[in-house]
Amino acid sequence: MTLTMNASMNLFDAVAVWSMITSFDLAGFSILMFFTILFIIETHRPRKKLPTHELKNSYRVNITLFLFNSLVLSIMSIASLLIVAEHFSGAGILSGMSNAAIKAALSLLLLDLVFYFWHKACHDFDGLWLFHKVHHSEPHLNVSTAYRVHILEILAVTLIKVLSIVIFGFDKASVLAYELLMMLFVMFHHANIAFSREQNLGYLFITPYLHRVHHSTVRVEHDRNYGAVFSIWDRLFGTLAELEPNQIGINGKPPLTFLKLLKFGVTQGPKAIPFDVGGQETMPMIAEAAYFKAEKRGFEPGNEMYDWLEAEQDIARKLYTRRSVMERLCLE
Repeated sequence: MTLTMNASMNLFDAVAVWSMITSFDLAGFSILMFFTILFIIETHRPRKKLPTHELKNSYRVNITLFLFNSLVLSIMSIASLLIVAEHFSGAGILSGMSNAAIKAALSLLLLDLVFYFWHKACHDFDGLWLFHKVHHSEPHLNVSTAYRVHILEILAVTLIKVLSIVIFGFDKASVLAYELLMMLFVMFHHANIAFSREQNLGYLFITPYLHRVHHSTVRVEHDRNYGAVFSIWDRLFGTLAELEPNQIGINGKPPLTFLKLLKFGVTQGPKAIPFDVGGQETMPMIAEAAYFKAEKRGFEPGNEMYDWLEAEQDIARKLYTRRSVMERLCLE
């Protein structure tokens, strides 16, 4: 009897200790393990051989940013999201849903959609691009690029997520599940890896192949593929691109140290160029397009520069579409 009671007490103690290991700890462990797995794959079977010195610097700077953000804000931001979710899960648009499974699935989709619009806004508005360009300053994508994020961006996106929790009434479990899922995918699609059937997976999810386009130095390519987990939003809103960028990063020499990156996030810097349409072969097309635009305005004076820039953008879009189609045909 005593042995039975002791065994029962030991079992109870074990369960009690296990219950202290929170889902937050499990999420952190999962992220660390997934990072390690991707790092090993990058090291032994990289998609592209990267310069050793620059890759080491990339890891050093990105990990330093991660540690700094974690100490100052990152961990607090996730904890604050969970606190808000705990208080507002019974309210909001989704509060009336009785089916827990459908509510959880819908919550994940809506959280990803919110991030899609936030990410797009970071490219559309110069004030948001100011600190978002820190992430795009990476010249060689690797798994650590997922953590190349300015602290002001973390603060801003946390506020957006808090608002979405209040509006929709996401519960704590859904918020934590999406934060974990998003972080795993962000590491995944920045990793320097390639695998068979990657394009097939890209019909539903953002893959490394799709996300590399988003880091192109060319603006019309760079302003594409905003999704974090699902690629369906880019397909739905017409922002999907499937091609291999010629160059990754931003124009000019990016900051190479942690402190310079922090400063870079609050100072004006270059944005990706609209498109390489300045060659001699495209000038006649731009001139002709600008002439027709001016003709539509009745050659009203004062609009010459506007006509030219508008024509240049039109030609850029046409060249981009043609290149995208040709690459798709070559890959199929």
